[in-house]
Amino acid sequence: MALSGNLEAQRRRDELVELANGPQGVMIEAAAELFSVSSMTIRRDLLELEAEGRVRRVRGGATAAPRARPFDARRAIRASAKRTIAEKALQLVPTRGSIALDASSTVNVLASMIGPRTGLTAYTNSFESFQLLHPLEGVTAVISGGTAEPTTGSLVGPIARRSMRSVYFDIFFSSADALDVADGTSEVSVDEAELKQAMAANAGTTVVCIDSSKLDRRSVARALERDDISALITELDPGDERLDPFRDRTDIL
Repeated sequence: MALSGNLEAQRRRDELVELANGPQGVMIEAAAELFSVSSMTIRRDLLELEAEGRVRRVRGGATAAPRARPFDARRAIRASAKRTIAEKALQLVPTRGSIALDASSTVNVLASMIGPRTGLTAYTNSFESFQLLHPLEGVTAVISGGTAEPTTGSLVGPIARRSMRSVYFDIFFSSADALDVADGTSEVSVDEAELKQAMAANAGTTVVCIDSSKLDRRSVARALERDDISALITELDPGDERLDPFRDRTDIL
């Protein structure tokens, strides 16, 4: 009987991981109803799965564990939210001057919306965004160089950091794997975090473009401090109460 119970629990946890890896994650109450067990049982399951590094607990449930994902896979996740965020961010892109764009899929959507300018230089560590910006009239696109991160394809490492430290940006558009109200943004790897720190250090304004599923979370490597973030853009209405904890030091768009 004990062996049968252990197998049942293991199957349930495996299915919880699958649900957590889905676009909406897994919620405790819904999972309890699905598996006909108590909410406390699901909470214990998620605690164990997080300890094993298989999920990341969030308020009311769990999502996929932090890990590097290929660009195409990231672009498909919460695509509607990313488009809303990019439309808001587009209003901040100047006609002239210099901007920096990280290699996130959210900021890549922004890059796809930028049209001709009259003297804009756009720096990025994303080959995908560079390809979008390079043909535009009045836009000088500059790619950082560096080492391609094996999974995401982002250009990272000392060459990329040195490149981004050598110029100043009017605005840096960045996303993140997670944003915590106390600790700021965090990323799935130290390389990604260090490059974004280098970009923010030379930016007059840093705009974090992040969907609401990443709020109140922490990932693996600390990146931008709260005081580094000038503005926060999500798909939510700026007056949404979920954004209240970030209002004291950050403009909300």
